[in-house]
Amino acid sequence: MSGRIAAGHPAVVAAAADVLAGGGNAFDAAVAAGFAAAVAEPCLTSLAGGGFLLARTAAGEEVLFDFFVDTPGRGLATDRPKPRFDAVDVRFPAAVQTFHCGPGSVAVPGALTGYLHVHDRLGRVPLERVLAPAIRLAADGVALEPRQAAIVGLLAPILTREPATAAIFAPGGRLLRPNDTLHNPELGALLEGVASGASGDLRGGPLHDRLVALMVDHDGLVTAEDLAAYEVIEREPLAVEFHGRRIITNPPPSFGGRLVGLALELAGARRVTYRTPAWVEALVEDMIEVDRRRVAELAGPQQQPSTSRGTTHVSVADDEGNIAAMTTSNGEGSGDLVPGTGVQLNNMLGEDDLHPGGFHAAPPGVRVSSMMAPTIVSATDGRPELVLGSGGSKRIRTAILQVICAFVDGGLDVDRAVHAPRLHWDTDHVEAEPGWDPGLIDALRARWPVNVWPAIDMYFGGVHAVSPTGASGDPRRDGAHALL
Repeated sequence: MSGRIAAGHPAVVAAAADVLAGGGNAFDAAVAAGFAAAVAEPCLTSLAGGGFLLARTAAGEEVLFDFFVDTPGRGLATDRPKPRFDAVDVRFPAAVQTFHCGPGSVAVPGALTGYLHVHDRLGRVPLERVLAPAIRLAADGVALEPRQAAIVGLLAPILTREPATAAIFAPGGRLLRPNDTLHNPELGALLEGVASGASGDLRGGPLHDRLVALMVDHDGLVTAEDLAAYEVIEREPLAVEFHGRRIITNPPPSFGGRLVGLALELAGARRVTYRTPAWVEALVEDMIEVDRRRVAELAGPQQQPSTSRGTTHVSVADDEGNIAAMTTSNGEGSGDLVPGTGVQLNNMLGEDDLHPGGFHAAPPGVRVSSMMAPTIVSATDGRPELVLGSGGSKRIRTAILQVICAFVDGGLDVDRAVHAPRLHWDTDHVEAEPGWDPGLIDALRARWPVNVWPAIDMYFGGVHAVSPTGASGDPRRDGAHALL
């Protein structure tokens, strides 16, 4: 089958393309990409992370598959030991931020369960065929892309805290560098077991048993009851209108899609010419208003959305009209592997901006909110025009907004829309990529402080997008694409 694919690593695109060319549909290809990304983008996603897949079938069904993480702790004794919850300082270019990792930072995983659910629900080819590319990647090793290598360096305090994890990311005591080959043979063996049914999933089987044992032995919070109770939730997508287009995205309880929708509603009420001083000022005004409303909402009882840095996305459209937009995350990772499996655990309980009420304060079984927002843009007659999503924490919503504006209002093709320079409102100033017309930067500086970056950067998100005639992987995130 032919189609269009965009993702965050060439090997992930190749995995999806292999399955699509072998007779799979867009949903088989997206699931294949998810498994491959767990091998090739290990600092951004994992089988023990979580995510969302927005699907539109050729028959017109629209559904958001929510397989993000739950808060753990079902069945734990009140006199249990204090969870192992280690503080680690991560040194970003402009700041030092403290994250928490270790078994006590792990939320109930959803990614593996979600992939299997989507494949069972909408896939066409056998699971063994879907997993084959990821199994090959894990067996042969995969070259580390430059920005992946930079993330390894950034997260070194987490990735080297346990010997098993350090053996993958710093073999022989040296951190992996760009173009080094990353090997994870245990993950390959686990994937073979998933394909054959021998490994089970997180609800039962060896993977389940080893995860539960790790939690018990090392003072984690995820229990067998948590894994048994976890469910993929199928939700009706959030729909908004924008300048003659119908846009669907991630609905509540997650915040990401709602904030994208709000930004589009604000921008849609304006009639200003793209990339003029009036337009760029209005863009920042809308970002400020969205940020203001987000802060106001979070002052209430709602849960704080995740701002995980480790996030990636894949967009797939096949020639039959099936569409998949999938965004997944592993946070920064807990630094722990499920023993004998090569599967890295998430640290979704370890980010303070995710838990304003305090660490471990939420009751068990709560679906954690997220900024992730897989999105589909369609013409009013229903024809899909753009499929996209992004990593990038709080920049997810602004990256998606600007690519949609470039595509719809600017008339740019998908590749130029993804490559166009971006802005982001950060609390009290504008962050700007290079490439903006100096007059537009001057117009912004007349109203707000502006920091112009010397080069494009993954700070501004990673939008991987496809259209009916093209595809684009974001260069800010080692993106790649394929047209079949």
